[in-house]
Amino acid sequence: MPAAVADSEENDELLQDDLNGLRDDQTTHEEQFNKALKQKDTLTAGFKNLKEGREEALKNVAKFGKQLKDQTFLFGQGLRQNPLAPDNLQKVQEDRTYLEGILNETLSEICGPHSFSKLIKAVTEEQKKKARLMNIILKEEESRKRIKMLQKRIVEVKREREVEVSERNQMIAHLKDQLQEMKAKTHMEGKYIRKCAEVQVAESQKRCNISERDLEDTKDLYRLKMDEESRVHAETCVFLEKHIYDLQKKLDDWINRHDVDVAKLDHDLEVLQVSKAKDLERLDELTKLYKEYEQVVVEDRVKKEKQKRKDEQEENELKSAIKIQAWFRGVMVRRCLGPFRQKKGKKGKKGKKGKKGKKGKK
Repeated sequence: MPAAVADSEENDELLQDDLNGLRDDQTTHEEQFNKALKQKDTLTAGFKNLKEGREEALKNVAKFGKQLKDQTFLFGQGLRQNPLAPDNLQKVQEDRTYLEGILNETLSEICGPHSFSKLIKAVTEEQKKKARLMNIILKEEESRKRIKMLQKRIVEVKREREVEVSERNQMIAHLKDQLQEMKAKTHMEGKYIRKCAEVQVAESQKRCNISERDLEDTKDLYRLKMDEESRVHAETCVFLEKHIYDLQKKLDDWINRHDVDVAKLDHDLEVLQVSKAKDLERLDELTKLYKEYEQVVVEDRVKKEKQKRKDEQEENELKSAIKIQAWFRGVMVRRCLGPFRQKKGKKGKKGKKGKKGKKGKK
């Protein structure tokens, strides 16, 4: 306990009064709770048909009694840790008032419709508030950790930026040195380029002068050529006029010759046309005569062909008849028919002679 508070008698009296009031309120609430339990037992005895509701009510009463016990334990623990803090005293007073109201409402509800839904609702709301408070505490812890991490990150970033600034300062100094070198180099290059440009201008001027003289010489040469071309043109015109006169004269001669030749050729053409007409008539006559002779020749040829076929047929018939007669004669001789038949008395001799003849032939 702090020394400033321990030495103050007024604070001790105030604390004693608050504790006595809290104890009295706690005793009153316990008596009311016990009274509600007795009244519940009395009511449940009269309602035997509501056995299941009574068992559920007993479970809920035990549950809320345990919660009340836990809350009282937490309250006592908080007082033991810091009993004289103004916030704790105010919180205790608010919790006591809130608990008193809840118990009164629960008692009136138990006495009336025989339920304690308000107590359940109050406990549920307190659990939700506690859960929200725990979430807020967790978020606060995470935020503190994140703040610490960000502070470390800020320190690291500062160090990195300081290193980067020093490196950039070094780079700036190096670039300044390079800038000075580039300025000197640029100045020297400018002088060199200026001198080179002056030399190139002088050289170009000389080349232009030389080119100008060459162009003037070329101009004079072309002027001489133009004079020569004019003279040649005049001579050519005179020559062409003379040549045109000669050609015109020759053209007149050729026109006269053409007229004479055309008249002569027309006369020859008429003669040839008359001769052609006569030749055509002669050709027609000869064509007719040729056709007549051709018809006679064809008829004679057909006649000769028929005669030739007839002679061949007769010759074939003659040969066939001769062959048939020879065959028939041979058959009569072999079979001894007709005039070739042998007599009976001479049959044996002829037979022997025939055999001898055959042997001799063999």
